[in-house]
Amino acid sequence: MLRVKGRVLVGPDEVRDELWAVDGRITYERPPGADDAVTVRGWALPGLVDAHCHVGLDRHGPVDAATAEKQALTDREAGTLLIRDAGSPSDTRWIDDREDLPKIIRAGRHIARTRRYIRNYAHEIEPGDLVAYVAQEARRGDGWVKLVGDWIDRDAGDLTACWPRGEVEAAIAEAHRLGARVTAHCFAEESLRDLVEAGIDCIEHATGLTEDTIPLFAERGVAIVPTLVNIATFPDLAAGGEAKFPRWSAHMRQLYDRRYDTVRSAYDAGIPVYVGTDAGGSLAHGLVAGEVAELVKAGIPPLEALSATAWGARRWLGRPGLEEGAPADLVVYDADPRADVRVLAAPRHIVLNGRVIG
Repeated sequence: MLRVKGRVLVGPDEVRDELWAVDGRITYERPPGADDAVTVRGWALPGLVDAHCHVGLDRHGPVDAATAEKQALTDREAGTLLIRDAGSPSDTRWIDDREDLPKIIRAGRHIARTRRYIRNYAHEIEPGDLVAYVAQEARRGDGWVKLVGDWIDRDAGDLTACWPRGEVEAAIAEAHRLGARVTAHCFAEESLRDLVEAGIDCIEHATGLTEDTIPLFAERGVAIVPTLVNIATFPDLAAGGEAKFPRWSAHMRQLYDRRYDTVRSAYDAGIPVYVGTDAGGSLAHGLVAGEVAELVKAGIPPLEALSATAWGARRWLGRPGLEEGAPADLVVYDADPRADVRVLAAPRHIVLNGRVIG
């Protein structure tokens, strides 16, 4: 039995003085035997959400279980207790049996065009096979499928769309028929209209949003996960490819330069924005606090940026927060994170399934 005393942030404006964790579940009723409970004190938030993370993956491809465990532990120690794994070639189902590791919502393995993505990451296929592979990953995942919407086309020397409109429409319809939502990696502008009009549910990165496509996203309620801590790498990527692909390099720099304006314009238009770090490829794990700070730097109000990794993100993913009867997954801080999101970088206690584990 655990008692959390101080300020429990059940919602942005709903604060309670304490909660109890009994058999791993939250209750706000004082339970029998409460006098013997372990007590932790501070400001409590629902376990943070990283809505774009890759456990079981590094820059070279799939990793062994020991490495995947270290990745998950790093995320946990940063306060990330719920992960939407946005594509991984590794089978990480064994994590579901570990009560000391974050909970994961999987999107199966990336689906990309042949030779149009990072080697060893994705199913690399042609458009005629897209529906079949989307159906396969919809059945393997936890309610999500991940497409690679654009990537560098070596012949064009720049980012181009990966899929014809007709195949995208059929694939998204099939995923929806099977009860899965669809998201897509998209850096550039070209693929966005077709994907949104085809019924996609979310776009990752979304650096290619413009004044033409932002109203379309808002009208359709398509969410974005900007991964600004990853977009920060664009200048180095551009420098590395400039000699061979100067057009692509210039494009990447343009997307980087307007990144904050893009995110703020999306938020101002009413597009749902959520926190994701893109950890697990070339980026380290445990960067969730940094991504929240980046959203604030882009101009999103601090409380909304906080919700994008807490209450709002959990609601979007269909997982509970600090409701009565929910799993007791929470993070305790020394100060109010609503007043300063930098507080997220220093958790005092990590509580997972009702146990203090960090």
